[in-house]
Amino acid sequence: MPSLKEKLKILTEILKGYKRVVCALSGGVDSTLLLKLALKTLGKENVLSVTFVSPTYSLYELKEVKKILSLLRPKHLFIFTEELKEKGFQNNHPNRCYFCKREAYRLLRAVMKETHFRDAVIIEGTNFSDASDYRPGQKALKEMKIKSPFFLARMEKEEIRALAKGFFLPNYQKPSQSCLASRLPFLHKITEEELARVEKGEEVLRKLGLSSFRLRSQGEVARIELVKDWGKVIRKRKEIVKKMKHLGYRYITLDLEGYRPMGLQWKRS
Repeated sequence: MPSLKEKLKILTEILKGYKRVVCALSGGVDSTLLLKLALKTLGKENVLSVTFVSPTYSLYELKEVKKILSLLRPKHLFIFTEELKEKGFQNNHPNRCYFCKREAYRLLRAVMKETHFRDAVIIEGTNFSDASDYRPGQKALKEMKIKSPFFLARMEKEEIRALAKGFFLPNYQKPSQSCLASRLPFLHKITEEELARVEKGEEVLRKLGLSSFRLRSQGEVARIELVKDWGKVIRKRKEIVKKMKHLGYRYITLDLEGYRPMGLQWKRS
């Protein structure tokens, strides 16, 4: 098994081979480190970062991206996507991420044609640990010829966090995030209104000091999944209930199994 130092060398050689890249930046530790390494390896003139923005992307994450941009100062574009107009996405089948990724990278390629990055390689932050998760969006990445350097270098999540810490990236401990649509159960139609309600609900929890959690929105039920901070939720349950009911939820529950990816919940059901 290669050491982290050896994997970093492999990753650097992969990036050098691309020469010019467009790097998808979500604000998470994976995409932030990938952008940092691309800039370090190829130089700012050969790197363009891109963030996809839509109702599925929370304002909190957008603020996180802006912090990263202030720190790394790359060339950057925000691209507004319209996956909510895609029936395959809107109907929220288990493969909805495929339609989202396909739409986002289709738009990106169209935008790239109008820039001097038209022939650049598009890269994104999927890592080797992600192979154990349910990720239908990977099919779209393959079809659109999007490259995943961390995966190719067999670099795992904790190794990425270690490197990010070494580069003094402020989000090296940031919990993994996913789009707001992942908060809705599969087959529950995705609407802009429901996404906004979920975003407001998660902001309530965040302002109470929670960091690693998901708010699963199931009609009248708000189901909170935690990684930690169980005691904090119990202590502040009255405040949480009051604010969640204000958003239209009738029942506010704490899932005793804790956080697990929605895709794995679907596969186990």
